[in-house]
Amino acid sequence: MYGGYYYGGSGTYLYLLIPALILSLYAQAKVNNTFSKYLRVSSYSGYTGREVARMILDRNGLYDVRIEQAGGQLTDHYDPRTKVIRLSYDVYNGTSIAALSVAAHEVGHAIQHGEGYFPLILRNNIAPIASIGARFVWIFILLGFAISPLLLEVGIILYLGIVLFQVVTLPVEFNASNRALAQLESGIVSANEIGPAKEVLKAAALTYVAATLVAIGQLLRLISLSNRRD
Repeated sequence: MYGGYYYGGSGTYLYLLIPALILSLYAQAKVNNTFSKYLRVSSYSGYTGREVARMILDRNGLYDVRIEQAGGQLTDHYDPRTKVIRLSYDVYNGTSIAALSVAAHEVGHAIQHGEGYFPLILRNNIAPIASIGARFVWIFILLGFAISPLLLEVGIILYLGIVLFQVVTLPVEFNASNRALAQLESGIVSANEIGPAKEVLKAAALTYVAATLVAIGQLLRLISLSNRRD
């Protein structure tokens, strides 16, 4: 009886987790394919990603935010601690629709930071907690199953911090994309290029949605396993 109930309880949450994992794989493939597609489509303006980033920053009075080139692909990000936008080679030097869209998105985060956008502030405050949790969460969870339910509870609390970070990330990323599109529409890209730019930004946003659903599904499964163990 106990064995059957245990399997049924955790199995229910597996039905939620597995579709989320499938969505995550799809989202990653979607962003890679969309980015690669529009990386080959040059913008009419001929601006590089770096030039677009600088243009939008200056428009918004963010003269103190620097732009640097970063290694890798799709490694673009804004660092609020140093006020630096780091763009990958293809974005920094590229004149494609993909490059301009990604560059504008990262500037969107800089604008959020400059305005004191609350979800971004909240995410930045949660980030250190989530980072620590990511390092130790599975250690506590494994020890919890092997040694003590108390350690499992600690692991679940740490994982809750990760889930909270993922949830707060959603409005931050969607808002940055909306800001990016508004800036691009203001004389940087043509009307015909807005559609492709939206595709690039939507594909990227889907990865955050998928990551959040995976995290929530995993949290529910851990809670279910903990309840069965008790």
